[in-house]
Amino acid sequence: MPHVMKDQEVSMLREEMEMLMRERESLLQVVGAAAMFVADMDSAALPENTYNDAELLAESLNALREETLRDALQAVRKQPGD
Repeated sequence: MPHVMKDQEVSMLREEMEMLMRERESLLQVVGAAAMFVADMDSAALPENTYNDAELLAESLNALREETLRDALQAVRKQPGD
């Protein structure tokens, strides 16, 4: 019986890891899209009431590790239809 329980625990952990990896991929796509948006936007053309939001987004992106940002940009670039 303990062996069956261990197998169930391993299966549950595997499912959790797979879910977390899918979530990470989704978050990388969002971050990559946000980074591309910030890079392409003309800050002078922004409405004044969006300055704080744009600054928060840019600061959040800048706070990411370089490797994470690189992964995010790659996740966006590999999207079909580009």
